[in-house]
Amino acid sequence: RNLDAGTIVYQDEDGSMVEVPVTGGHCKLQWKADWAMRWAALQVDYEMSGKDLIDSVKLSGKICRILGGSPPAGFTYELFLDENGEKISKSKGNGLTVVEWLRYAPPESLALFMYQKPKTAKRLFFDIIPRNVDDYFSHLASTEKQDDATLLDNPVWHIHQGHPPHEKAHLSFNILLNLASVCHTEDKAVLWHFISRYRPDASAETAPLLDKLLEFAINYYRDFVKPTKQYRKANEEEANALKDLHAMLTTLPADANAETIQTQVYEVGKRHPFPELKAWFKALYEILLGQSQGPRMGSFIALYGLEESRALIERAISGDDLSV
Repeated sequence: RNLDAGTIVYQDEDGSMVEVPVTGGHCKLQWKADWAMRWAALQVDYEMSGKDLIDSVKLSGKICRILGGSPPAGFTYELFLDENGEKISKSKGNGLTVVEWLRYAPPESLALFMYQKPKTAKRLFFDIIPRNVDDYFSHLASTEKQDDATLLDNPVWHIHQGHPPHEKAHLSFNILLNLASVCHTEDKAVLWHFISRYRPDASAETAPLLDKLLEFAINYYRDFVKPTKQYRKANEEEANALKDLHAMLTTLPADANAETIQTQVYEVGKRHPFPELKAWFKALYEILLGQSQGPRMGSFIALYGLEESRALIERAISGDDLSV
């Protein structure tokens, strides 16, 4: 090595001697030493790392001190798990990449997922995306009602660096998924037809966040919801309850809101011999939407439309195939 010149000399495979500088990216240390060198050279004062690197952080800290530097303050976060609670591994291919998440949801929803409980092991798989999208928009909506003190407790305030966007038209991701499902469409214009009727003040121009959310919802519906839908026919008791629900919807005014409709759906369920109301709603989801879980029926019916909902129920009562 030549300390004055800042170079090292090594013998190449052909026997010749090669001299190269140790700076400018010509050399690379083993990663643990390299980590420590960067801390010292760049005066890094904060470093986050996963739980599996605790020992490496300690070793790099010792090397940094030997070099005359001070190790950065650190934060150790937990590992991500798959849907079965097992560690995510590249070799197993059981992970969910950032690129995949961003195909189905806005980056702010991923930021929210990362922001919450960093010291707790979190399950990272496709099914959690809709929940995180809805949680993000719920936090975003609440910013309009919060004062400066409570805003600091809202993760969205931090995600947007103190300047969260404002948009009046909010619909949940799950509602949009179910709207696409019952309409059997991947056409954003078709979905906007229903949304603009439900929210006349909303359009692609006045609600750009909602417009973008429709694109994400269509992608998620196409890849995850549509292939797994399984409709079933109503049994005799369920068919009677559906007839009752159809008759009830006929009596409601055209401008009935979601809460009014939801209350009436509850009342219909109470009048029929379901073991619990949960069984009534599960039947509605499986028969009308082809899935075991779903949205608040009042909100869904208000968005889809009373007339369209009655037509859908009529088809279910008649035993039609609702998958087409």
